[in-house]
Amino acid sequence: MLTFTAEQTEGKHTAGVNGRHSATGALALLLAGTGLRAVLLDNGAFVLRIDNTHSPAASDATTLSPITVTGTTTPDSTTEGTHSYTTGSMSTATRLNLSMRDTPQAVTVITRQRIQDQGLATVNDVVQAAPGLTFRRFGPERASFYSRGMYVDNIMYDGLPVSLDSSNLSQDLLTTDMAIYDRVEIVRGATGLMQGAGNPSAAINLVRKRPTDVPQVSAGVSAGSWDRYRAELDASGPLSEDGSLRGRAVIATQDYGSYKRGESSKGQTFYGILEKDLNASTKLTFSALHEENRLHGNGFTGLPVARDGSDLGLPRSTSYANDWEHWNKTTNSAFLGLDHRFDNGWRMHLSAYYAQADVDMLGHYINYNITTGKYSQLGARNAHQEKQSSVDLYASGPFELLGRKHELVLGTSYRNIDFDGHSRQGVVLNSNLDLYNFDPSAVANPNIPLRDWMDAWITQQSVYATTRLNLADRLKLILGGRLDWFDYNDTVNTYPNFTSNTPSVSAHNRYSVNSQLTRYAGLIYDLNDQHSLYASYTDIFKPQNYLDASNKLLDPVVGRNYEIGIKGEYFNGALNASATVFRMDQENRAFRSTDQTQCAGYPTVTCYSAAGEVRSQGIEFEVQGAITPNWQLSAGYTVAIARYRKDSNASNVGALFDTDTPRHLFKLSTMYRLPGALQGWRIGGSVYYQDSIYNEGTTSGVPFRITQGAYTVVDLVAGWQATPKLDVQLNINNVFDRKYYNALSGSVSFPSNVYGEPRNVMLSARYQF
Repeated sequence: MLTFTAEQTEGKHTAGVNGRHSATGALALLLAGTGLRAVLLDNGAFVLRIDNTHSPAASDATTLSPITVTGTTTPDSTTEGTHSYTTGSMSTATRLNLSMRDTPQAVTVITRQRIQDQGLATVNDVVQAAPGLTFRRFGPERASFYSRGMYVDNIMYDGLPVSLDSSNLSQDLLTTDMAIYDRVEIVRGATGLMQGAGNPSAAINLVRKRPTDVPQVSAGVSAGSWDRYRAELDASGPLSEDGSLRGRAVIATQDYGSYKRGESSKGQTFYGILEKDLNASTKLTFSALHEENRLHGNGFTGLPVARDGSDLGLPRSTSYANDWEHWNKTTNSAFLGLDHRFDNGWRMHLSAYYAQADVDMLGHYINYNITTGKYSQLGARNAHQEKQSSVDLYASGPFELLGRKHELVLGTSYRNIDFDGHSRQGVVLNSNLDLYNFDPSAVANPNIPLRDWMDAWITQQSVYATTRLNLADRLKLILGGRLDWFDYNDTVNTYPNFTSNTPSVSAHNRYSVNSQLTRYAGLIYDLNDQHSLYASYTDIFKPQNYLDASNKLLDPVVGRNYEIGIKGEYFNGALNASATVFRMDQENRAFRSTDQTQCAGYPTVTCYSAAGEVRSQGIEFEVQGAITPNWQLSAGYTVAIARYRKDSNASNVGALFDTDTPRHLFKLSTMYRLPGALQGWRIGGSVYYQDSIYNEGTTSGVPFRITQGAYTVVDLVAGWQATPKLDVQLNINNVFDRKYYNALSGSVSFPSNVYGEPRNVMLSARYQF
């Protein structure tokens, strides 16, 4: 793809070129003497720009016979402006820029068009909409993501991983407004090759918007149920006459009410990015982001349940938050990228990411006393700061072996996490809470003082390599390996009671893992021009701080993912489909030794063995893209059943691993643009279905079972392109007003049920200047 204006080429002629050349080299020869140069963009396309290094007179150009140059480039991965529910390529799985069909794992992309159609405002909304992923809350504000029955403990920004579990509350520090992202690339299964340490669950990669080569400005406003208001401004384009400097800025602000009594929030997002072509082959990128969210009237946990775990039937508007409760989050981050392309087709890329996130919350949580049958309300305050930095350097390009052309990636990365946590909880606000007659102004602000709770430092250094071997015209083999060096160090202070300021226990934990090998293998066979069979093996590791009988650190938990499947690509890549069968084992889980007298530290130290194992297995079906030029569709059905295979508690063996994560998921979203005289209109919607979930156990000898039955939620959307520049859209969510719990309490004594949103509407308008 080559983009230029008529003014650029008027009166100019190109000299011919013969022979075998790369696309970059061929275009350089074709443009020699014209005063123009071709600049390669991230999406594989080229754009013509004025060559300031050489401005020849018209007489310098010589006209030769025209020729035709035929070549291939990597499909475009940018989704903005495509109106599509799929993308041409993605690199989250292997760092190789491959089409979905050529990636030997289950992959999904949530495009910019789909983000707008469904009104996906945050990464929580994206996970809720993405096939195979589950979004779960622990309390009203704290989010957790799951895939194939396992917790997702990393999230990625432009390919650089950021940890979600470096502390007990690390996920609270994230704010992720989708206004600044072009797309979200998702790879399900073990993704250790790209992420290093983590669970065998998924990689969720948020890819930021980039500056455009032509000026564009858009403004959007929306208003909806419960006094929710939002505004966005997005401006992009060249900042220099020759187009070598480009910039983009995105501003979003919102003021939201809530279906819960007394709850509201305000948020702002400021994002800016600059791109500079240092020369025809080198590009420098710098971006910065500031996000803040201020919540009022938001409790620490959710709603209570009855003594036996049964539902109390509380209204969805119920909140036990006091007037002074708040939950404030701020994130500042910066990204630096340097990209250089060599004439031989190789590329070197350096990227660095730094983020500092702060959370300050003052709120309540509820406790149930089995003996007295009373609910108590207690206060808690937390103030945490987390700093995460990540650097990645890699080189990629083609090489020839045995008469065939192959691809290779060589890289190294470094990650650092610094967590500083302060907390205090346990002050009794109300020892006999009346669930049905609550006064949010009855209790004065307790002004809970903070004390040091936890400090943690984590570093991870890695080297990795990936190659794509062209074994035959129809057969490709991808091999990858990664070595990691992981260090963890923390200090945790435990206090005997609320009034004490001196810790009773100050624990220091320090452990490391050296030269941990992560492996990747994938085989792809093209059945024909539309279909491919694939098989893959991937793994990932997660360090653990448990000692064996000899006081030696247990080996890391290792997650292994095996899958086979078939993929289809139709209408020149406009539609992608896949069917996958997978098995995922998480081994070396800590297993409490039966005979503790054999432990070297007996009786003061508990010892373990690396014998626990969980297996998740299932199937996935997915379709994403255009059924017809006017009909976009994304649909996915997942069955993922995780069970204990080995555990220190014999009764767990064969039982479900995580009972409040659904085993069956069906998600569909679609948009149809009407033809003919109604071509300005579009209609669509989405369907979400999950099967039943539950938690059960005993509290003080009393059995409980907390359940949420299977449910379906339906959303509708209608849009109207009023003018070429003005677009209006109406989203109606939870059309049938289904009442359900998005998350369940893990116990009766510490309840945290959270309702999903009731029926609501949002009216949006967007104007392109």
